[in-house]
Amino acid sequence: MAYQSIPSDKSLTDRRTFLKMAGAAWAATLAPQVAFALSRAQAVYASGFRSPNGAYGVALLSEEGAIIDRMPLPARAHGMTYSAASNRAVAFARRPGTFAMIFAPDGSAEPIVITSAEGRHFYGHGCFSGDGRLLYATENDFDGNRGMIGVYDGSNGFARLGEFPSYGIGPHDMTLGADGHMLVVANGGIETHPDFGRTKLNLDHMEPSLALIDTKNGSLIERHVMPETLRQLSTRHVDIDADGKVWFACQYEGARNDLPPLAGSFSKGEDIRFLDLPEETTLALANYVGAIAVNRRDGLVGLTSPKGGAEVTVDARTGKVLRQTVLADAAGIAPAKSGFVASSYDGRFGGTLSDVAWDQHIVRLG
Repeated sequence: MAYQSIPSDKSLTDRRTFLKMAGAAWAATLAPQVAFALSRAQAVYASGFRSPNGAYGVALLSEEGAIIDRMPLPARAHGMTYSAASNRAVAFARRPGTFAMIFAPDGSAEPIVITSAEGRHFYGHGCFSGDGRLLYATENDFDGNRGMIGVYDGSNGFARLGEFPSYGIGPHDMTLGADGHMLVVANGGIETHPDFGRTKLNLDHMEPSLALIDTKNGSLIERHVMPETLRQLSTRHVDIDADGKVWFACQYEGARNDLPPLAGSFSKGEDIRFLDLPEETTLALANYVGAIAVNRRDGLVGLTSPKGGAEVTVDARTGKVLRQTVLADAAGIAPAKSGFVASSYDGRFGGTLSDVAWDQHIVRLG
């Protein structure tokens, strides 16, 4: 089956645009202190969280971490995605979860909760087609031990249209290229099965890869596998810069005292190139990059490591580390007006410490 899509708008949404999108009626429902926080915000973000009573939800925030609005989730979320074209955001269940909640950030439509197909579970990430009409989700065919990309119809309550292969094992994060029909998928290479929870079943023979897939017919455009000496380097998260270069971040499943490369980049038709980070930065990342983000306007790449408690900013052109800071329990990262905003599991977001535990990823609504 062919799935048609168009190029997406990669611009960032600021506060004024968000308010125009949301409308005066929604803004009028906000508590005074929340409305004040929104009036001062340069941008609006969304992230999953766990509240002090153990309940899970999704929150809208300013870049300073002021919570603007929140809504409940049936269980813990992981990654998120957003379509400006359709004004819809999605919170995906943490692996091996089976739900995804689609919602309008401005509250203009009731949330929709979808469930993965029989024999499938979500891997925590997805993205929209450029026109917002289709939703793609990374999924596991756990009995067939193969990664799949589920396709959902945004014009019909996000009913499942079908699927195509991810051309690897354990697909995790993915994003859409500027041409509107090339998916970039990080196949982590780790075999899992819901009967064994989150246990990794094949660490001695992992198959990590990065695949470019044509959404029009589900065919493979090209595939990059990790070198034999780095077969335990799980490719996990991806983003794309202003020049169309794919940036990827990894989590290493080998010996703790190894110092493998943890991030890299490539353009379509070219070989992958690993980022040559200083040893002190590699040590700070603790063999585990939990999230990656690209600030396209400023030409920057941001990395976070919850295990190392680190946030790193890299010049996308030169590969030079521009900033390295300590951020305990570092979680999500997303482009900000200048550089990046990062969150943590202990409740930090930008300059604010809240009473909720932020989850692994942030999405900027734009």
